[in-house]
Amino acid sequence: MASSEFLEPAYFVESDHPDIVAFATEACGDASTDAERARRLFRTVRDRFRYDPYTISPRREDYRASSILKQSRAYCVTKAVVLCAAARAVGIPSRLGFADVRNHLSSEKLRQAMQTDLFVFHGYTELWIDGQPLKVSPAFNAELCVRVGVEPLEFDGRHNALLHAFDGQGHTYMEYLHDRGCYVDLPFDEMIDAFVTTYGQVELHRPGTQPDDVFQR
Repeated sequence: MASSEFLEPAYFVESDHPDIVAFATEACGDASTDAERARRLFRTVRDRFRYDPYTISPRREDYRASSILKQSRAYCVTKAVVLCAAARAVGIPSRLGFADVRNHLSSEKLRQAMQTDLFVFHGYTELWIDGQPLKVSPAFNAELCVRVGVEPLEFDGRHNALLHAFDGQGHTYMEYLHDRGCYVDLPFDEMIDAFVTTYGQVELHRPGTQPDDVFQR
């Protein structure tokens, strides 16, 4: 059973912020069930922001849902924060989940910037629909996926929607290595420490962030 905490606003998951409430209300439209509201929120967050790992920031305020909503680009963690906040705003219990993953299709430019193909603290959202927790990842916008030959991830409001293990050609795509668990709010300090330990830095050099800067083609 979902805890009442999963519906409450938090420092990063600002589900009571007027901008988040308006965003969630518009995205849900006339949806009459939690499953449909969750499906619409997932797709809206997925495609509202262009995926850009070069937007990783060391600044705490950049991870608040209302701040993220002002941007046109985001990455897995910040997208997960917005989806979590929007879900709570319309009465869907939710948490933030994190895992360490290996992206086998990351570009050479991104691997050079990170010095690895290991992504620590990959963010996803856990949505509670009809009493069941579902894990969803709104990270990669559909336009980006189409351009690099990866099927856009879809969520039907009934089943988990985590990133694909293989791309459209059968190549290994995303490998989940370690589940870090779920949190009511973003564990900012723990995440930043993991970035520094793994990458030696937090911010990545921004090359212009075209699709080839993120994925192989």
